[in-house]
Amino acid sequence: DTEKDINNPMGQLFGLGPSTQRQQGQGSGFITRSNGLIFTNEHVVRGADRVNVTLPDGRRFQGTVLGGDPLTDVAVVKVVAENLPVASLGNSDQLRPGEWAIAIGNPFGLNNTVTAGIISAVDRTDANIGEGQRVPYIQTDAAVNPGNSGGPLISAAGEVIGMNTAIRKAPGAGLSFAVPINLAKRIAQQIVSTGQASHPFIGVQLRSLTPQLAREINATNSACTVPELNVVLIKEVVSGTPAAAAGIRQCDLILKVQNKPVQTPTEVQLAVDRGQVGEPMELTLQRNGEELIVEVRPRELPRNN
Repeated sequence: DTEKDINNPMGQLFGLGPSTQRQQGQGSGFITRSNGLIFTNEHVVRGADRVNVTLPDGRRFQGTVLGGDPLTDVAVVKVVAENLPVASLGNSDQLRPGEWAIAIGNPFGLNNTVTAGIISAVDRTDANIGEGQRVPYIQTDAAVNPGNSGGPLISAAGEVIGMNTAIRKAPGAGLSFAVPINLAKRIAQQIVSTGQASHPFIGVQLRSLTPQLAREINATNSACTVPELNVVLIKEVVSGTPAAAAGIRQCDLILKVQNKPVQTPTEVQLAVDRGQVGEPMELTLQRNGEELIVEVRPRELPRNN
């Protein structure tokens, strides 16, 4: 349960009610360490002045938000307690469509609601959810509603495989999306260690190239001549960035990141995000019909971007 104090301008100016109003919210979470470390969504605790955590047995604790990452929607909350039950974390890299998916959460304030479905898709990067560019979502058809956010998505083996994060309503049924637990765990570890998440960036603007778009570019843009392929086109290289320092150019095509083929801008973004700030990253490019390999050293993504 979260509470946020917001200004009431009518109360301040005209004496119509209090000068501040209390905004309340609810979400879900799961305990990952017995001393009270809890994973939840960043949007659940964003801007909260007070956070309270209620366990299924009725115990209630005051929580402290250690930090949150809006790009992946992962946050960590700490409560002062010992010997709490801990959720077993699985391996989201091994998931396959068709496997069971069980969601537990607090939809509409209905505590400890359990719903089940299957994994509909993995590595869903075209869901258009929030920031969306740094999360390969797990898509499920388990019933998830407001209040489920931050709760665990569980496998048939009883292991947490994801964090329920978003829904998209559709005629006849809703679509549910979860942050893979391996990603949530990596971001949470950074938050616990440093108070914030680290995201590498190289400084390029990308675009999906198709044969039709390639024909249009070749007919109208004298600066670029590109092949009629389905690849990732570098639309712009930002000056003063790691990409510029590595000699990457506008109109280059990105074929691989760390020797792994990429086909969409989102796949490039996710591959860069798995890298380390300051550590060399190998990009395979195509320029004027020839392949070349460049080494770029990502920098820390500025917090205000």
